[in-house]
Amino acid sequence: MIPIERRKKIVELVESKDVMSLTELTQLLGVSTVTIRRDLKEIIKKGLLQPVFGGVRAVSRLSEEHHREYYEKRAIPQKQAISLKALPYINQNSCIYLDAGTTTLALAERICERSDLTVISNDFGITDLLMRKSHCKLIHTGGTVNRENMACSGESTAIAIEHLSIDIAFISSTSWDLRGITSSSESKIAVKRALTRSSRKKILLCDSLKFGTVATYLALGLEEFDTLITDSGLNEEAATEIRHKGIELILA
Repeated sequence: MIPIERRKKIVELVESKDVMSLTELTQLLGVSTVTIRRDLKEIIKKGLLQPVFGGVRAVSRLSEEHHREYYEKRAIPQKQAISLKALPYINQNSCIYLDAGTTTLALAERICERSDLTVISNDFGITDLLMRKSHCKLIHTGGTVNRENMACSGESTAIAIEHLSIDIAFISSTSWDLRGITSSSESKIAVKRALTRSSRKKILLCDSLKFGTVATYLALGLEEFDTLITDSGLNEEAATEIRHKGIELILA
């Protein structure tokens, strides 16, 4: 069996069982561990499977994003830990961007006492919190309102961002893997990409429960980020691959 056929077979086997070990694949396909490792490296690089300890698992696909309330109740300790690790990156008198999301909302709660910051966001929850409880300068991007997400997105939001000069963008996502961050909402893509052009530093804040989930549109490759802050639930294989990409990885 030539490599391309074997790799196709590996993907089919794993998708049929959801999770398979390196040993299982070696035995089923009758090839060496070295060969399977080489195949898996190529398959994982393409985002077709996700690494787990001792093997791989099938990719979980997000057909549509959940309502904000779903994310508000999920991974609360992880979000608190991630936001705490993000805090030291915010220097005095910085202009920062807080992307729409509940992890970035957790970070917003930690900067309420700061009066030296300029905070830009497309998120109504974040701007409402900071309007009521902080003394920082606030800029809302405006744009087309997404009620479920309680935020603005679309081309007008992206254009507004491109007219700004941002020191650090804290970017969130509902799904991510070793390829990058994805979204089932096409209107969010232009916003994420505009941030890479307008920000000096890009930091991804995303909990490990979202890792290995992919959606229709690839918003940004993982290499676009300078730093990735997630929780300690991320598996070691994925952590190693991220570091190999030259991205600073912080585990909360």
